[in-house]
Amino acid sequence: MRISFVKLVIGVIIACTFALAQSDHSPSAASSNADWSVYGGNLESTHYSTLSQINRSNVSQLTVAWTYDSGESGGLQTSPIIVDGILYAYTPTQKVIALDADTGKLCWKFDSGINGTQPARGLAYWTDGKDRRIIAGIMNYVYALDAATGHPVASFGHNGRIDLREGLGRAPEKQSIALTSPPIVYKDLFIVGGREPETLPAPPGDIRAYDVRTGKMRWIFHTIPHPGELGHDTWPKDAWKTSGAANNWAGMSIDPYRGIVYVPTGSAAFDFYGADRVGDDLFANCLIALNAETGERVWHFQGVKHDIWDRDFPSPPVLMTVHRDGKTIDAVAQPTKQGFVYLFDRTNGKPLFPIEYHDYPASNVPGEVAAKTQPLPLKPVPFARQRLTEDLLTNRTPEAHKWALQQFRNFRSDGQFVPLSVGKDTVFFPGFDGGAEWGGSAVDPSTGILYVNANDIAWTASLAENTEHDITGKTIYQNQCSVCHRDSRAGSPPDLPSLIDIGRRMSAADIAHVINTGKGRMPAFNQIQGDQLSALIAYLTSGENKDLAGKDGAVEMKYRFTGYHRFYDPDGYPAVAPPWGTLNAIDMNTGEYVWKIPLGEYPDLVAKGIKNTGTENYGGPIVTAGGLLFIGATNFDRKFRAFDKSTGKLLWETTLPFSANATPATYEINGRQYIVIAAGGGKDPKFGSGGIYVSFTLPAARK
Repeated sequence: MRISFVKLVIGVIIACTFALAQSDHSPSAASSNADWSVYGGNLESTHYSTLSQINRSNVSQLTVAWTYDSGESGGLQTSPIIVDGILYAYTPTQKVIALDADTGKLCWKFDSGINGTQPARGLAYWTDGKDRRIIAGIMNYVYALDAATGHPVASFGHNGRIDLREGLGRAPEKQSIALTSPPIVYKDLFIVGGREPETLPAPPGDIRAYDVRTGKMRWIFHTIPHPGELGHDTWPKDAWKTSGAANNWAGMSIDPYRGIVYVPTGSAAFDFYGADRVGDDLFANCLIALNAETGERVWHFQGVKHDIWDRDFPSPPVLMTVHRDGKTIDAVAQPTKQGFVYLFDRTNGKPLFPIEYHDYPASNVPGEVAAKTQPLPLKPVPFARQRLTEDLLTNRTPEAHKWALQQFRNFRSDGQFVPLSVGKDTVFFPGFDGGAEWGGSAVDPSTGILYVNANDIAWTASLAENTEHDITGKTIYQNQCSVCHRDSRAGSPPDLPSLIDIGRRMSAADIAHVINTGKGRMPAFNQIQGDQLSALIAYLTSGENKDLAGKDGAVEMKYRFTGYHRFYDPDGYPAVAPPWGTLNAIDMNTGEYVWKIPLGEYPDLVAKGIKNTGTENYGGPIVTAGGLLFIGATNFDRKFRAFDKSTGKLLWETTLPFSANATPATYEINGRQYIVIAAGGGKDPKFGSGGIYVSFTLPAARK
């Protein structure tokens, strides 16, 4: 047995070494149809492959080719990249791994020594034909790794890494930023944004490009404009010194022929009360087209003025070609959390479907100045419902309907862009997690059909006045933590855990570590240190409210957000009528829907005969020339599915070890096509979380 094991290890090492030695493809090699060497399939983020060995006629025969279990918990959102037979990916704690993509055997693993606690959605690959590098974000650092060995490239940055907290014009040690979506590579540059806190203080969401060889910054675009820059007059004059976010956390796309990078941005901090940033707040909530070589603005579109609803542009835009009046137009499509799809001429930003600006009500919260108008695309019609009314409440049971009706009559529900009120919940429909989310969309270039999955449930929220102005453990909690964990500390499990009795479950040291490094959806709050940190922990664990008179505190706002509330019934199901999640096919030549189906089920409801409800879903689709659309995403049924891309008919499904809240990838090795997806779970407490990659192929394609 010992000899056989040694032979096996040697064999794996030889196979991996040979494959790694042969790898010399650039990121544009995704067009070779063997690799999936760029997050999203290619620089244009189409999620499309021309591979067709797996097709409508045989997809039902798919079987597991291999699995790789990282042995870690915590969940995965990673879409791996595959270059010449090697699959590069993350583990749940952000170790970088290289696997033989034919067998799933581990070739190497890079452990930075940092316990990654943020989502890690993908990696980037670069080569000049000789030097081959994996560009990996691990928390606030970006590493350049030798693709053959996994070793950091010593000549890059400082001993193989750069720190994204540096170069923002503010004290690095007080900045909280993490690279959750991968860099995008253009020539010898990689371009990054970053995830940032929803509260103040937060760093500015600058877009930065770095030299892929040296790690030196080559250009920077200020999303909170400095004096003399376009858009500076849409903010208070000194906002560039104090405001934060307006960041790209969702990833980017590039037109490699024109050299334009398309950057979607999110809201400015604080998300829900903007008295300190009165104005339209350009370039928050924008799709920005930048010269990829220089960072100069080419054009922009602002989807939400003065965002006080957290309506980020949530995914990389999709570059595609559409046909109008006998003309071919290179376009860019941007889905939104509200369920819109905007379509522009990618060269100049001209809308390809009409956009109207509608008037919306003013805010009744003192100090807040909501924008008078907001844009709405007239086509396509939204892929998620827009206004919750009584006839859209759940009828799952009479009791659930009665409860939902009683609750609903206490809410304000007037559709999009209604400012939050103090003391009265406002309905967000679709909720804070979309509509569209970070998984992104797919497009079939042969038809111009865009495929986007969506959440279609309601959330509620309100504001509360901060009546305590002394710096205490409680006020630090209210200013920094109640946004997600609510004033009551009950949270919105499982994504936003309850902090009630947290002192019984975690030590003070462990709580401090999570506060300063973040975890899951929680960013790092590394600006909370010393007496403030001690006071916050004391408040969380015992209710003690230490007064820190004379100490510098967190940025105080007159009003605070009382927390995210999913509108769920007492049994834990959405309190609105199904579908609760959908998969949509939209012809972007015409703006008309080709098909729309529910996506996902609750196994407990299926057992009672309640099927096709749809569920919340995270992670996007891919589409292939074999006539197929593959998607995991669904939170509760742990399914991975293949649909006929033309009709939406389900052709194949399988149950995974954990839910696959990630976007799949497809590749070919030696004439065999594979489909791989990360299964990490974490959204359904019944099944916990893990970190397993599962690859599928056809039985006849195996040796």
